[in-house]
Amino acid sequence: MTACPTGIAHTYMAAEKLAQAARALGHEMKVETQGSIGAENVLSDNDVREADAVIIAADKDVDRSRFAGKKVLAVGVAEGIRHPERLIERVQSAPVYGGERADEAGTGRGAAAAAAGAGGGKERSITYKALMNGVSYMIPFVVVGGLLIAISLAVGGHPQADGGLVIPDGSFWKHVNDIGVIGFTLMVPVLSGYIAYAIGDRPALVPGMIGGWIANTGALYDSKAGAGFIGAIVTGFLAGYLVHWIKKVEVPAFVRPIMPIIVIPIVATTALGLFFIYVIGRPISWVFTHLTGWLGGMTGSSAVLLGAILGLMIAFDMGGPVNKTAFLFGAGLIASGNQTVMGMCAAAIPVMPLGQGLATLVRRRLYSEQERETGMAALFMGLFGISEGAIPFAAARPAQVIPANMLGGAVAGAVAGTAGVTDAVPHGGPIVAVLGAVGGVPVFFLAVAIGTVVTALTTVTLIDLSERRKGDAAAASLSAVPALAGDGVGAVAGGSGPVASAGAGGGAGTDAGAGAAGGTATATLAKAPAAEARTEEKAPAGDGDPAGDKTPAGDGDQVLSGYLTEQTVRTQLAAGEKEAAIREMAELAAGTGKVADVAELVRVALAREAQGTTGLGEEIAIPHAKTDAVTAPVVGFARSADGIDWGSPDGTLAKLVFLIAVPEAAAGDEHLRILSLLSRKLMDAGFRARLQGAEDKAAILRTLGEIH
Repeated sequence: MTACPTGIAHTYMAAEKLAQAARALGHEMKVETQGSIGAENVLSDNDVREADAVIIAADKDVDRSRFAGKKVLAVGVAEGIRHPERLIERVQSAPVYGGERADEAGTGRGAAAAAAGAGGGKERSITYKALMNGVSYMIPFVVVGGLLIAISLAVGGHPQADGGLVIPDGSFWKHVNDIGVIGFTLMVPVLSGYIAYAIGDRPALVPGMIGGWIANTGALYDSKAGAGFIGAIVTGFLAGYLVHWIKKVEVPAFVRPIMPIIVIPIVATTALGLFFIYVIGRPISWVFTHLTGWLGGMTGSSAVLLGAILGLMIAFDMGGPVNKTAFLFGAGLIASGNQTVMGMCAAAIPVMPLGQGLATLVRRRLYSEQERETGMAALFMGLFGISEGAIPFAAARPAQVIPANMLGGAVAGAVAGTAGVTDAVPHGGPIVAVLGAVGGVPVFFLAVAIGTVVTALTTVTLIDLSERRKGDAAAASLSAVPALAGDGVGAVAGGSGPVASAGAGGGAGTDAGAGAAGGTATATLAKAPAAEARTEEKAPAGDGDPAGDKTPAGDGDQVLSGYLTEQTVRTQLAAGEKEAAIREMAELAAGTGKVADVAELVRVALAREAQGTTGLGEEIAIPHAKTDAVTAPVVGFARSADGIDWGSPDGTLAKLVFLIAVPEAAAGDEHLRILSLLSRKLMDAGFRARLQGAEDKAAILRTLGEIH
């Protein structure tokens, strides 16, 4: 199976590449595609039964149960397009799913060994996918809980003499606040539970969630603060792998039906809960106690140093033991008349959500649409001192976000400490300054602003560096064999029998968070003539002929069912970089009258790019968008003489660029069928050469007219 977030292009490119490789190697292959138009050329039970092996290229969970007893090769989605011949050779020595290494090579939400054992390390790690799964389910709880708390404080809070806000008990807004608190309380168990679910499937959900609740409830292990989201990540992985291990235990046949619903959840929940309370919880309590004592010994030291340390601690785990230690230390000193320590904490508290929210505005292309929406909510939460608004970003990209948060928090705390900022209430953020609880308001806002900017700039810099390293690694992996990039899956048969392959992939990066619903391609190969459903039936005529189908297409003829016309063709792009090229092509498409909002079309197309580049390699890019900014499907085509850096995995510059835009509720699926033909046809090197060499619009349209 192959998949991209829209299931338009990569699905069919992978299918065509695999079919071409199979023909070249003398195999027969059947390819099942599951794009936006649904499943096509579906593998029957007989197809799978006769297959020798299965190739799965996946960046998301795949149900592999129908391939039990077959050799299964699991790889990353791009491998099906980039190295189809290599996959056909490798699958012949792949482990058997359902055999000795079944759980490692092919379980649906499988083991960490899947990539190493079956896919050669190319599949996204189970750690990454599990973490993204947890974050994607956690985000709604953070947003709903945080915004309800912030709104209830803003509207229903009554200012106090000391500058604080109190919501009267029994009031409407108190109930709204309580609902928000419930959302925040559930946030940590949900993160833990769905990390576990991605690893151990449904039996791991309960132990994961209960483990997350225990991790966040410090009273269960004699700590004044729970372990927060970091503890939830730990319990999520522990629960997932514990359940995964228990599943391997051989039990009598009569016990098997109750294993997933009774035995595994009870055993795993009890073992994990007790392990956290007696083994992990004790060190957390010890850390809390000793950090508090250590901070107490620093009260007479440099205010700048103390402020920086408190800022680091506040920003580290956002509600965890380190954060709570700093916060409770500052809050405890208010009663003794020392309000400067709480002033340092108050300046650092909003920096994380404000900084992460600002980062999504500064470098939008680095974030998915869901992350940008979460960023707006984080900005709002930051104004009210709700630091948990940054947790989704820290959980998704801990290596980049946590250091950036800590640096920004340290700067804010140090600036506040330098000026002797005070806070009379145990809370932070701009809201306490507006209500009069802060002394030294101008410097307080300056500290918050500087810390926010430092956090945002550091975050986007670290993420950008990380993305560049990934891009360089991808380009290096392709240096030996130039190939097309994208999402792919394939199947190959050994010598005499058929082979089935399946794969699935999501878009590259957070998506994660975000759940990409895309296409899949499955293939079977066979020397025998029995398998009648073939990819060749789906492929456009002339793929094997260098000259192609020379059916002429004049300016008035329909190309791609009329979605691409002379109005949407440009022989030479003026733009030299990706964003400008997308904007130029959106304006070109607007000439048809089918684009109601050019800016929105550009925004959605760039959001798709943020999920994963649409640069496919071999000098091709197909940016695409589903948006109601267009009133009808429209396809644009343009060439770039010098090429545009589209982030293609093979490092080539995009010289053939197609823009595809369809309404959210486009009637029918014919346009997607046409786009699948386009994707397949672009695998023909001769077709690409003719398209590149076409002298004018008429010649371009005649060449594109070969697609039918």
